[in-house]
Amino acid sequence: MAKRSAVKSKTTADGINPRQACPCGSGKRYKACHGLSGGPIEVPVGRPFEGVAGECELIALREFVPSATAPLALSVDTDRTVTLATVLPMAAAGLVRVDGSAFVGLQVQTRSSDVSRDVARALRWVLEAKPGDVLGVVGPETEEGDDRERLQDMIDVKAALEPTLHTDFSWWLPEGEEPTGEVALSLERANEAIMPTERIGPAAYWVDAGDRAHLRWVRPEPEEQLLLALARLSARGDLGLGEGSRFAGSFRAHGVLVPVWDLDREQHAREWTKPAEELGARLDEALASLEKDPLTGEERRARDGLIGRQVTIR
Repeated sequence: MAKRSAVKSKTTADGINPRQACPCGSGKRYKACHGLSGGPIEVPVGRPFEGVAGECELIALREFVPSATAPLALSVDTDRTVTLATVLPMAAAGLVRVDGSAFVGLQVQTRSSDVSRDVARALRWVLEAKPGDVLGVVGPETEEGDDRERLQDMIDVKAALEPTLHTDFSWWLPEGEEPTGEVALSLERANEAIMPTERIGPAAYWVDAGDRAHLRWVRPEPEEQLLLALARLSARGDLGLGEGSRFAGSFRAHGVLVPVWDLDREQHAREWTKPAEELGARLDEALASLEKDPLTGEERRARDGLIGRQVTIR
């Protein structure tokens, strides 16, 4: 009988088995993902906006708020003011209008392992671009110069981010200007797809999804701590916002947890402002109580149920 030869698993220079899952978290095998280029693997930054006072608002604007703008408090030397935007015409990463006003888009294709770096590179571009220039996408990254800047290096990280929500995308153009060509088509498509959204508290957004409304609330606490607090409220029946509401689950985005509630869409967004404030106070109380009171058996079972209703989108 012929001897069976042992097959050794080959590994890359980084010690990665090409048949194993890619460390980037894509779900593909390494050889079918980052291994295709043969270059070194760069692990994605799990919490790219950490340390920024407006972290939760940044995540909301990037992930689910359809049309909003917010002025950036810059810490770099420049005379140009820059507005952060959810979506720009044709999903551009940045643009400078002919009047010199500059915009950076958040809902764009990610080109590196660090979203903060991508936004910073678009920001650096608009600070140096000429009026009328448009940056379609952030270009290939390099290891040189300002390409290693992150958003935290270019803004006042202690400044609050105060978004202004819009009912459409007419703010894309200066007042009185009519859209033409590709911009007109992009504007039409964007307006057709927009979901009515209102901000009812810090990083707390009411969204009308058509068949129902939701509260999507980006929370800054460490995921495990927030889960324990949510479980404590759930076990005692305090996790809702009152009649017409139901806790639906949560999703992870850029290193933080975003709890979601289903809401009665017949009620106006403003009617949920006070219930959301009261729920926030209950959450703060539950978080504080964790320091001295561990979860009971019932609360642990509630936590396990909450974990089963989580998904990850970034």
